[in-house]
Amino acid sequence: MNARKIHRVLGLWSGALLLMLGLTGAMLAFFPVKDAWVAPSYDQQASVAGLVQRAQSDIPGLEALRRQPAGAVLAYSFDAAGSHAQQLDPTTGNVLGAYQASSTERWLRNLHRSLLLGDAGRLVTAFAAFALLVLSVSGSVLLVRQLGGWRQVLGRVRGTGVHRLHTWTGRVLVVGLLLSSATALWMSATSFGLFSVDAPPLPEVQSARVDESDLPAARIPFLQALPVGQLRSLELPEPGVPEDVWTVRTSEGEGAIDRKTGVMLAWSAYGVPQRLNDWIYTLHTGKGVWGWAMVLALLGLSMPMFWISGMLVRAQHRSLIPTISANTAVSQADMLIFVASETGSTWGFAQALHNALVQRGHKVHTAPLAAFDVPPFARHVFVFAATYGDGQAPAPAAHALNKIRALPAGQASVTVLGFGDRQFPRFCAYARAIEESLRTRGWRGLLPFEAIHQQNVQAFERWVRAVSDALVEPLVLKMLARVPATHPLTVLERTDYSDEATGAVVILRLGWPKVHRTDWLRGRGMPAFRAGDLLGVVSETVQVPRYYSLASGRPDGFVEICVRKVPGGQCSEYLHTLQPGDCLQAFVKQNPGFTLAAEARPVILIGAGTGIAPLAGFIRSNSQHAPMFLYFGGRDPEKDFLFGSALQRWLGKGHLTGLKTAFSRVGNGSYVQDALRRDAARLQDLVSQGAVLRVCGSRLMAQGVRDALDDILKPLGLCVDNLRVGARYAEDVF
Repeated sequence: MNARKIHRVLGLWSGALLLMLGLTGAMLAFFPVKDAWVAPSYDQQASVAGLVQRAQSDIPGLEALRRQPAGAVLAYSFDAAGSHAQQLDPTTGNVLGAYQASSTERWLRNLHRSLLLGDAGRLVTAFAAFALLVLSVSGSVLLVRQLGGWRQVLGRVRGTGVHRLHTWTGRVLVVGLLLSSATALWMSATSFGLFSVDAPPLPEVQSARVDESDLPAARIPFLQALPVGQLRSLELPEPGVPEDVWTVRTSEGEGAIDRKTGVMLAWSAYGVPQRLNDWIYTLHTGKGVWGWAMVLALLGLSMPMFWISGMLVRAQHRSLIPTISANTAVSQADMLIFVASETGSTWGFAQALHNALVQRGHKVHTAPLAAFDVPPFARHVFVFAATYGDGQAPAPAAHALNKIRALPAGQASVTVLGFGDRQFPRFCAYARAIEESLRTRGWRGLLPFEAIHQQNVQAFERWVRAVSDALVEPLVLKMLARVPATHPLTVLERTDYSDEATGAVVILRLGWPKVHRTDWLRGRGMPAFRAGDLLGVVSETVQVPRYYSLASGRPDGFVEICVRKVPGGQCSEYLHTLQPGDCLQAFVKQNPGFTLAAEARPVILIGAGTGIAPLAGFIRSNSQHAPMFLYFGGRDPEKDFLFGSALQRWLGKGHLTGLKTAFSRVGNGSYVQDALRRDAARLQDLVSQGAVLRVCGSRLMAQGVRDALDDILKPLGLCVDNLRVGARYAEDVF
C-alpha cells in the first residue's frame, strides 16, 4: 500500500475520531491559558520554607502543598469539617481563597483520554494517535513528492482551492501534529505500563526518635534553599506519628526529610526517563506554557478543517472522471484510450481525441488506466499518462504499471502520451516508465513517445495531427477546455515590433478593475501573481485558453505579456487586434517551478525572442539589486530587441547587473548559446557562487542552451541536470 492510499484510507476511517479528539484537545488547551492568566505573579526564587511557615500558621490541619504548572500554589488541609483546598500567594503564603477544581476540565480530560470508557477507550485513543502520526508522515511524503523534493517543500502549492487549503495548512501544522501524536502515543504507553518513567522509589526511612519537638519548616535547610519555582509538592509529616517524614518533590527529584533534625534522609534524583516524560507531558498538554497551549488549541481546531477538506478533495478526485458519450464497451471497441490523471485535467485531452475518433466512425472505449486491457478486436491503444509531482504515478493509477508489465504483447499498437511539468527533474517519469515497459514486453507503437509540458494545448494539437497522419485519417479536434473563472483586463498600452521573417510582436500592458473589499474577500478580485506565472487568455473565438508568460507581478500594478503573431493562430491574431481601451478575459495560472523568489545569490537569465517576457519581469522586480545577468538572443536589434529600452534603464538603476546579446541576422550572426560560450569564465564563476538559472524560449533554443551549459560547467564537475535537481535550473519552453 503506497503513501497516498494509506493517507486516504486512514483519513477516511479515523477522521471522525480525530475530529472529536481534536475538538476536546482544543477545549482542554483553554485551561492552561486560563490558569496562566489568573495565576498571581510571584518571586520564583522565594524560599519554600517561608511559604510553608505562613501556611501552617493560617491553615489548621495543613497536609500538603501542590504547585501547579502555571505557578499557583494550592494548600490541602483536613479538619473536623472535612477536607479543604485553598490557593496561596506563592511568595508570602497568604491565603487567597478557596480552590475548586473544574469538573468540566475533568470530564473533558476523561473524554479526551479514554472516551469515558476506561482502558478500552484508552486503546481506541491510542489507535487514533497512531493514525494521526501516520497521516502526518504520509501527508509530508505526498507533499514532498508533489512539490518535487525537500528543497521545494516551501514552494507554492498547486491544485484546487480546497486542495491548496488542505496541503498548505498541513505543511504549516505538520510539525505540531507529529509532536502531538507522538507524545500521545508515549503517554498511552506509560499509562498501560509498557515502560516505566517513575523515579526510583525512596527507601523506607523514619524520623529520629528523639524527645525534641518538630523542627519548624523555616529552620529546615533544604526547604530554606528550595525556590518556590522548583517546588512540585510538599507533604507534611502526619501529627501524632513521630516517625513520619517530610516528603518533597521538585523539578530535580524527590526526597524524605527528618521532621526532628531537618536532615535529608533519602534523595532520588530524576534521570533521563523522568525528565523526558516531563517534557512530553508539557508538549502534549501545554500546562505551564500558555503560548504552546494556544498552538495546541490551533492544532485541535484544525482537525475539522483537515477532515472536511480531505473529504472534499476525495470527492473532487472522484468527480474528475467525466461522463464520456458514445463510450463503446471495451470488448467491442477498435480504439482504446486509457487515462492516468491526478487532478482530472488530462481527461479533457482524452475526451477530445475520443470525440474526434468517434466522428471518423470508430468504436472508442475510454477508461482509467487502472482498467488497462487490450482485447483482440482492438487495433490502436492510446495511453494518456500524467505524472504526479516529481515522477510519481497519479493516485488512480497507482498499480496500473504492474498490471501493464504482467500482460503479454498483443497485436494492437500502444502509443503513450505523457503530461507533466519540465521544472521537475523527473519530467513525465511515470509516462516514460509505461513506455519502457510496453516496449520491453514487445508492444509496438503507432508513434514515438511524446511528453507535453504544462497541459500545452498547441503541443497536443500537433500530436493529434501526427496521429491523423499515421492513421491516414483526418481528425477534427475540438478541445473541451475546463476554464477557471476569468477576470476582465483592459489594454492600457501596446508596444509593437515588426520583423518580416519571424512575424510581428506586440507587448500588451493590461490593467484590472478595482473591486469592493467584500468582492475581494469572495475571491472575485485579481489574484496574486508573479513574473513567470502564466496568463490564460480566452475569448468567444478562442475557447481553449492560450498561455503567455507574465512579464510583471501584481505589485507592479499591471499585467504585461509579449505575443508573437502566428499565421493562423486564432489567439495571437486576436491579441494583435487589441487597442488601448479594449478588454479581454483571462485568468492567472501559477508556474511555481519557474517563478523566481527573492534571491541574494546571483541569477543568470537566458532567453530568446518572446522568451524575454518573464525574464524582463524578474529584472523589473529585482528591487533588492541581487546580481542578475541577462543573455538575450534575437534576429535584428533594430526589429526585435524586445524590452530593449527598458533593459538599458534597468541597467542604470542596478536592477540588471550585466547584459549580453546575440543577433543572428547582424554581422557574422550568432545565437544566445554562442554568447554563453563567449562568457564561459564568468558563468563558471557565477555558478560556483551558487547562481540560479532561468531559461525561456523555443524548444530548439533551450536545447542549444543546455548543450552549451553542459560544456561550460563540465570543468566544475557539473551539468544542467545537477542544477535542475538542486532547483537551481528551470526553463519555460514553447
